[in-house]
Order: sequence, then C-alpha cells, then structure tokens
Amino acid sequence: MIARVKNIKSIDNLNIVEFDFNDTILKMMSLELNKDIVVGTKVELSVKPTNVIISKKPIENISLSNQTLAKIVDINDGELLSSITLNTNDCYLESIITKDSFLRLNLQKNDYVNILIKASDLSILRVLND
Repeated sequence: MIARVKNIKSIDNLNIVEFDFNDTILKMMSLELNKDIVVGTKVELSVKPTNVIISKKPIENISLSNQTLAKIVDINDGELLSSITLNTNDCYLESIITKDSFLRLNLQKNDYVNILIKASDLSILRVLND
C-alpha cells in the first residue's frame, strides 16, 4: 500500500502516524520511528495477511482505527484456511481466515467487504523517494 504521512503524534517513544492512502486515512501505532519519517514522506505500508480482518458490513463504535471497503478478486479455499485476495484503491491485499469464517460469511468473488486493520498491525515496509 503506497501512502503519504499526513500527521505524526509522539510522546516519549510512542508514535501514532496517520497516512493518506488514496483519500483514506490509515493509522499506525509504533514504538520506534525512523528519523526519515516526517509529514509528507511517501511510504509503502505492510500488514500480515492474518491481520487483515473481513466484515460484510461496516462496523461502528469499535477500537480498530483502520476500516475501508475492498472488492474480493480471488479466493483460494483450502481445507482449514482460505486466502482472500482483495483490491482497495487499486492496491491488492491478502486476508487469510479460517475456512469456518469463510463459510459463515458466505464470501464470493466480486463481493464488496470491509477490511479492518489494527493500528498496531500496520507497519512501514520502506520509505519511497518521489
């Protein structure tokens, strides 16, 4: 996910970094922050597929900071786990969920779902030069 740093709040070693990801605000919580990361810095963000949560509907009044709409573009359904490929803002993400959750949600290719990511699960993969 390519994004630009919009805001940084820091107290001691704790940092809350806000990113502009194609007009969607994403937040990251970090205990360490590279000195090169300042407002305006372009970065590539990363999240583990097991930390991308899927919901059929938007969820209000929760503590998760990051929630956005995505389209299911591919499904690899295994015996225990399902790998769901998602497209949001022309960016591809993977979510790995249990087969039970996949069946309970009745997910289909081309469905639109909400993806949720905790601020502590989002990280900066690398700084990009414009």
